[in-house]
Amino acid sequence: MKAFLMYRDKDVGPEQELPSNEDALTQDLELETLLRAMAAGDQFLWDTARRAVLCSLTDPAEITYRQEILADCLEHPDVVRDMYQIALDAILGEKRVFSGLFRDSPETILYRSRQVLELFIGQLRKLRQVADTHAAAFRSEGFARFFGMLAKELGDAYLQEIGDHLTELAFKRGVLISAGLGKGNKGVDYVLRKQRDQGWKDRIPGVSRQGYTFYVPERDEGGFKALSDLRSRGLNLVANAAAQSNDHILSFFTMLRAELGFYIGCLNLRDRLAGKAGPTCFPEPVPAEPYALRCRGLYDVCLALATGEQVGNDVAADGKRLVVITGANQGGKSTFLRSVGLAHLMMQCGMFVPATSMRASVCAGVFTHYKREEDATMTNGKFDEELSRMSDIAGLIGRDCLLLCNESFASTNEREGSEIARQIVHALVEAGVRIFFVTHLFDLAHGLYLEGSDSTLFLRAERRSDGTRTFRLPEGEPLPTSFGEDLYTRIFGADSAAASAQPAAGQPG
Repeated sequence: MKAFLMYRDKDVGPEQELPSNEDALTQDLELETLLRAMAAGDQFLWDTARRAVLCSLTDPAEITYRQEILADCLEHPDVVRDMYQIALDAILGEKRVFSGLFRDSPETILYRSRQVLELFIGQLRKLRQVADTHAAAFRSEGFARFFGMLAKELGDAYLQEIGDHLTELAFKRGVLISAGLGKGNKGVDYVLRKQRDQGWKDRIPGVSRQGYTFYVPERDEGGFKALSDLRSRGLNLVANAAAQSNDHILSFFTMLRAELGFYIGCLNLRDRLAGKAGPTCFPEPVPAEPYALRCRGLYDVCLALATGEQVGNDVAADGKRLVVITGANQGGKSTFLRSVGLAHLMMQCGMFVPATSMRASVCAGVFTHYKREEDATMTNGKFDEELSRMSDIAGLIGRDCLLLCNESFASTNEREGSEIARQIVHALVEAGVRIFFVTHLFDLAHGLYLEGSDSTLFLRAERRSDGTRTFRLPEGEPLPTSFGEDLYTRIFGADSAAASAQPAAGQPG
């Protein structure tokens, strides 16, 4: 049995390889905040969400497949949580069944397997009941196939047959085994036989049964051991078959828990955002070429989770390979950059996104190049460290990837930093990489603006005449100032700002 709730034609497995830049993505996009909201304190859900978010899908059809399943989950959260709990109870219940620590014999294996199978059959009946009750209310292809599989594979006759087999495997009437004689009169070809139904005649005292009967004396330890060995030989095949059945059903419940775990994480996130009145939507994923990005009300989901603040931005960047973001300090540039990266990751794992609407091309991978603090070991300077990280990115990034740069190469002088950044940007754009670049380097931004490329978009953090930041980023030409005096005034007051603007005695103005 297969759930197929994450992919149309394959299971989701723990062997999925995480991207090599997972640490940088987690740090720069503050993914810990998102994952904590999805996990709600459950380590398993945290691990499941982390793997799903970082292992992006690149096929729009696969993304849409998950979106439709998630839409069903959002409409019927209690049903999905019940199914997740059924799978979890089966897994935890199996762990609590005695496992025969002292003797790993066919008899103990069969005894444990029968107990586990009885537990599993009970949980499978519950899943079948959920399917019978709620299947008609689910509309997605994934859930329709899943519920159909349960109805087909777990029919009443099949479950009853399994129950009858388990009753027989209790061997309340003893074990019937056939065997032949081999060389040296040793037993061979041991086969466990099904006993015939006993009639009333077998229960009448004084009526003998056909065959030979041998009784082992009470203190004959050797005889009891030989009898136990005979019993084990006869039970060996059925014990192995029962254990394999256990493993098969346990694998199904384990996979079901993992796949439903992702959707449970999405439900937890939806509940958190609903408490903060954060709008969400299902984005429209489109192929990588031609490049498309158009959204309304896009906000930083991690900032909304942490502080409740959400300022949405509208972006029309269809066909734009390069987006340069400039403007006032503390104007929301880094927040917007993070919102773009998070939205792409969330879209490409089949989730909703923090926006009122969004249409975007899938990308082959998301990379970040953010400024870092000074190297505490003093091994490398900040500029050397930036160049080293960019070199690592260049070795991994490829066509249709997304690169988010935040104040890259600001650790050196403006002329040198601008020239290096300009050459890197040109090379990557020509290689088919999409770039969002937040910068205070006017030489870089203004130079790119003068090039007049149709594939470049310029956004500028909005600042009102009184210095107020709206945290919105409309289109705008780069300015030669970041209005740092606004921050000085806000911190130290207008009088201090005015005094700082006056030249000291004996100094030129």
